[in-house]
Amino acid sequence: MGIADVFEALTAGDRPYKKAMTLSQALRVLGRMKLDGHIDPDLFDVFIGEGVYLDYAKRFLDPKQIDEVDLAAIPGYTRPP
Repeated sequence: MGIADVFEALTAGDRPYKKAMTLSQALRVLGRMKLDGHIDPDLFDVFIGEGVYLDYAKRFLDPKQIDEVDLAAIPGYTRPP
């Protein structure tokens, strides 16, 4: 639940105090949070590996936010076996 909450907050376009991030930006922030021990590392890897972030993006984000995501560039991401 925490990963989804942070992801939504980072990508939300309705916050008057900040600009909505692109997918690649938000995933890099979450990756750093994983490395710093702020989110569950295994659930983060599932969130990325199963494409949950992309399913959400296609359904709820502005198409301009859906940029190319290089999985190798996400800090701390480990592809599940």
